[in-house]
Amino acid sequence: MSETIRADLCIIGAGSGGLSVAAGAAQLGRKVVLIERHKMGGDCLNYGCVPSKALIAAAHHAQTIREAAPFGVTAGEPKVDFARVMSHVREVIAAIEPNDSVERFEKLGVRVVKASARFTGPAEVEAGDARIQAKRFIIATGSAPLVPPIPGLADTPYFTNETIFDNTTLPDHLLIIGGGPIGLELAQAYRRLGARVTVLEAKQIMPKDDAEAVGVVRDALVAEGIVIRENAPVAAVAKTAAGVSATIAGANGAETISGSHLLLAAGRGANVGGLDLEAAGVNYTRAGVTVDDGLRSSNPRVFAVGDVTGGLQFTHVAGYHAGLIIRRLLFKVPAKVDAAAIPWCTFTDPELAQVGLSEAAAKDRYGKVAVTRWPVHDNDRAQTERATRGFIKVVTAKGARIVGATIVAPNAGDLILPWVLAIGQKLNMSTMAGIVAPYPTLGEISKRVAGAYYTPTLFSARTKLLVRLLAQFG
Repeated sequence: MSETIRADLCIIGAGSGGLSVAAGAAQLGRKVVLIERHKMGGDCLNYGCVPSKALIAAAHHAQTIREAAPFGVTAGEPKVDFARVMSHVREVIAAIEPNDSVERFEKLGVRVVKASARFTGPAEVEAGDARIQAKRFIIATGSAPLVPPIPGLADTPYFTNETIFDNTTLPDHLLIIGGGPIGLELAQAYRRLGARVTVLEAKQIMPKDDAEAVGVVRDALVAEGIVIRENAPVAAVAKTAAGVSATIAGANGAETISGSHLLLAAGRGANVGGLDLEAAGVNYTRAGVTVDDGLRSSNPRVFAVGDVTGGLQFTHVAGYHAGLIIRRLLFKVPAKVDAAAIPWCTFTDPELAQVGLSEAAAKDRYGKVAVTRWPVHDNDRAQTERATRGFIKVVTAKGARIVGATIVAPNAGDLILPWVLAIGQKLNMSTMAGIVAPYPTLGEISKRVAGAYYTPTLFSARTKLLVRLLAQFG
C-alpha cells in the first residue's frame, strides 16, 4: 500500500538547485519532501564541476613540473600515475559528499525519497511507494549529455562526462566531439596528463564567448599539442581494432581520424522525460520546462530551477534560482530572474570569464559603446609567475556605465567577481578606478583597465590647460 505524504514543498531533483531550496525551506520550518532517483548532489558533484576541476588540478600540477625550468628548478616530463589521479578525483567527491548526503538533509528535517518521480495530477507526485501532495512543487531535475545522431555511434564505445570519470586508464589518443567548455577543459586536462587529444567541432569553439578572448585560449591549447579541428562536423564514427575512428566532413572532403577513445561533449539537454508533465498541466519543450521570469510554470503550483529551465546551464545559476524561489515562496517577496549580471567561466589555462554583454551584443543594444582593454603582460604579478597570456576587456555605455566584462587570464573566474558586482549595481568606471588594489596581484588589472578608460581625458590638452591655470594659484 502506498504512503501519502503531505508537504509544503516537494522538490524533484537533488542537484545544486534542489538541495539549496530544500535546505533553506527546511531550516525555515517548512515541511519538505525531496525526491532523487539517482545520486545526491546531482551532476555537479558526481559528474561535472567537482570531478572535472579535480582532474584539472592534477593536470595543472603535471604542467607546472614541465614548465619549471625557467624558474631555475630542474624538472622534466612528469611521471603520471593515472589510476592515482582518478583516485584523487574520487577522494575530492567523497570529501564534499557529506554536504549533499541523505543523512544531512534528514537531520535538517527533509523527507528524502530515493525513487523516480512522476506527476499524477496538478497537485500530486508519485515516487516509489509514496504519493506526495504539496502546496508547491519545484522541478530541479537538471540536464544530461546530448547524444547526437551520428551514424555508427550505437556500435561504438564512447564516454560522456557521466562516464569518463569512472575510467582509470589514460587514453592514448582521445577524440572529443564538441568544442564547448566541457570538451576544451577535458581536452587540456587529458593532454597535460599525457594523452594525445583531438577536438572535433562542427562550427567554432566556444561560440558563446568573446571571439578575441577565445583566440587566446585556442592558441594556448594548440601550443600544448592539442589538435583542434573547427568547421569539421562528424559524419560517422566506428569501432576499430585500435579503438575508434571519426569521419569528418571538411572543406577538402571526408577525412577519417583514428583514436583510442571517444568523448561526446556536444551539449546538454534538459531532463524532462518520465516526469509526466502533461498530467500536471506543465508546458515544456525539448529545451526544458517553460517558466516565466519568476520561474513559475504553466501550473501555478509548479516551479522549475536550474538547467531544466533551458537557460544558462551553470551550478551557480541553479543556486541563484533557488534563492529566488525561497524569497518568492517563503518570504512572499516579488522576485524575478535577472540574467544581466550572471557570470560564467571556462576553466582552461588561461581561464576565460565573462559577465554582462559582449562587445558585439552591447553595440547591438546601445549603438555607441566604449571598449577598454588592459593586457595581462603589463601586470607585475603575472610577470613574476611567467603567466602573461590574456587581457581584460570592459564594455561601457553612456555615462561610463559598465555593461560587460571579459577576462582571459590565469584565475579569470576569480578576477571577474568585482565586475559582476559592478554590472549588478549599475556602477560606472570611476568606481573601479577609485579602488585600491593590493600589490602585486592579478586583481590590479581591474583597476588598471578602469584607469585606462580615463587616460585620454586625463592627459588631454584641455586637462593640461586646466592644470596650468590652477598652477597660477600657487
